[in-house]
Amino acid sequence: MMKGAIFDVDGTLLDTMHVWTDAGARYLATLGIEAEEGLGAKLFTMTVDMGAVYLKENYLLPQSLDEIKRGINGAVENYYFTEADFKPGARELLDQLQADGVRMAVATSTDRYCISAAFDRLDCTAYFDVILTCGEVGAGKSSPRIFYEALKVMKTPVEETWIFEDGLYSIKTAKAEGFKIAGVYDAVSEADQEEIRALSDIYVRDLRQFDPEAAE
Repeated sequence: MMKGAIFDVDGTLLDTMHVWTDAGARYLATLGIEAEEGLGAKLFTMTVDMGAVYLKENYLLPQSLDEIKRGINGAVENYYFTEADFKPGARELLDQLQADGVRMAVATSTDRYCISAAFDRLDCTAYFDVILTCGEVGAGKSSPRIFYEALKVMKTPVEETWIFEDGLYSIKTAKAEGFKIAGVYDAVSEADQEEIRALSDIYVRDLRQFDPEAAE
């Protein structure tokens, strides 16, 4: 029986993963520069510092590295503040789980101010008992700490708590701890889908396919 649900945000609840790959191109566009094809894939493997160096050197930007980093981060922040929206079926699932009395939490790697801006605009903060970020918890999702911090608030047992995730490394962490896994497809993780499907107790292309009754 599902008593608790812990949701990732980017790529699971919100359709935001692409902005992390598009941030460099979005920043360049503000400068009137058209990005090369495949820029997003290159920058996605880099830190923001590395990405700033790449843009400066390859596009001969006069801006300082700090200015470029602020520009890249600003492109991401602006998306959360003005554009980020639910993935298909996300709000409907939250409504259903709330109606069923399932306790819910958020565990995200993204900074709180971005998540809060998007959630406030989408009016969805009240669904959750707690919203936790890896930065505040002090550990990424290669550690289960953030999931156990959520359990402390929800007071639900591990074996009856589902982790909704699109990221393979997070799924591996949660699976090893005995959580139930709802694997959610996101295009950015296309290469990992076979392994995500294999590790998931329920795998869905989007949240419209998730049937809470199947999680009993």
